[in-house]
Amino acid sequence: MIDKMTQQQRMILALALSFIFFMVYESLMPKPQIADLNQTKANSQLVKKTKTINNTSAPQIDTTTSQSTINHTKSTNTLHQSQLSTVKSKDFFAKIDSLGRISFFELRDKKFETKDGTYPALINQESKLLPLEIRFTDEKVNEEAFKTPYIADTKELIVDSNPNTITLTQNLSDLTVQKIITFEPNGHYNLEIKLSKDIPYFITNGTRPIADTDRYTFNGTLVKKADGKLDTIAEGDAEESLRYNGANFVASSNKYYTTLFYDFQNGLPVVIDHDKDENPLPFVKGSNNFKVNAYIGPKEYETLKSIDPKLTDVIEYGFFTFISKPLFLALKYIHNLVGNWGWAIVIITILLRLILYPLTFKGMVSMNKMKELSPKVNEIRQKYKSEPQKMNAKMMELYKKHGANPMGGCLPMLLQIPVFFAIYRVLLNAVELKHAPWIGWIQDLSVMDPYYILPILMGATMYWQQRLTPSNFTDPMQEKIMKFLPLIFTFFFVTFPAGLTLYWFVNNLFSVAQQYYVNSIFDKQRKAKA
Repeated sequence: MIDKMTQQQRMILALALSFIFFMVYESLMPKPQIADLNQTKANSQLVKKTKTINNTSAPQIDTTTSQSTINHTKSTNTLHQSQLSTVKSKDFFAKIDSLGRISFFELRDKKFETKDGTYPALINQESKLLPLEIRFTDEKVNEEAFKTPYIADTKELIVDSNPNTITLTQNLSDLTVQKIITFEPNGHYNLEIKLSKDIPYFITNGTRPIADTDRYTFNGTLVKKADGKLDTIAEGDAEESLRYNGANFVASSNKYYTTLFYDFQNGLPVVIDHDKDENPLPFVKGSNNFKVNAYIGPKEYETLKSIDPKLTDVIEYGFFTFISKPLFLALKYIHNLVGNWGWAIVIITILLRLILYPLTFKGMVSMNKMKELSPKVNEIRQKYKSEPQKMNAKMMELYKKHGANPMGGCLPMLLQIPVFFAIYRVLLNAVELKHAPWIGWIQDLSVMDPYYILPILMGATMYWQQRLTPSNFTDPMQEKIMKFLPLIFTFFFVTFPAGLTLYWFVNNLFSVAQQYYVNSIFDKQRKAKA
């Protein structure tokens, strides 16, 4: 019974290692959904089911009164399509529309250029909530604000090595609104809002960027709370409206990019509303003389760190972030030494295998011992098949005598799963791998191998390792399923980023070498006994 149970556990483990990155992520990570603010009712209030988080001394938001109403009233005219001004930098090109919003944001860094010579647009008219859009809680003021164009003090803002400022002014019936925006070359900007009189309103950092949305990575809104913990509200998962008093930052993010507001000194009164599709709609409650720091661009570690080291928390790796983050820093350190992200992946894979060597070695030795003992195990089964308790006792006696552990091959592998998950998320999320070459045909580690060479090599080495690994299957069906795993793995990895496939290929090569070594030890022992 014990040995049979062990085989089942090994089978489950093998299948888990094969599908753990696909089935679990597909079920846990929501599919991207598109918010449709235009279809919501005019002047809808925050959902009554509102949760307050981190009640600190920061400005309070009373979500039960009209003073906290986030208006969804939007003009039906084409005012928002009218371009008011442009902002140009060596790294980005942005447009500001007549409603004082960032209606277009395109990266101009060469590393993001596509094969056809275009650049990724992080924000455009397809974005359902544009950065810097203001919603007044007073319905009449809000309606007028969506019909009244802003005036800019310049039609074109050039941002070179130094920051540059644009001032937008909106003159309503009894209210004047000023947005003073200071842009920096790297996508960071400072925003100041001045009102002629103090009336309540909300301003948004926008919904997540539209470029490079990936179903296997996070798409939605992140809030760094006053207590330092990170809340993630994924698209399709915003079931209730949330209120954060004193949040460090609110960021709308996807795989590679983000648009965010932050204030680490005073905190931000953040409200996360949602649309009919349960997509998060982030807002910050503003006031007269409101100031906030902001950023639009890639989630590059060095860029975020140069703005404020605390912003690197925007790079979120899921449940195993506590392992993924140090792994990424190690990968980045190796890259700084060798100057190539592909070789950095190869080196860190080898280092990880060396660190985990004692565990994997112990597991391989245990599997070899179990293979050698399988004839004696079968004898005990046949001899005591009518006496299950005695059969188990005899098996345990046999294992103890030969220093074998039925679970010895499983536990070391189970302990490696968190590391596999962590490195998987690092290689899937790292924007640094975008357009990063390795050798020859691999010129972009963030996309699939164009010639399928790495997936095929990965599958072949996995099959090679499988042939070397001792097994004593008693169920022919289990054995057949195991033989198909390399093919299944190859099929899935065809569309995975080349950097991730490279990791698994090198990992398999190390496993093959280690298995050869362990097998040679047992071969010598058998010859010595003979």
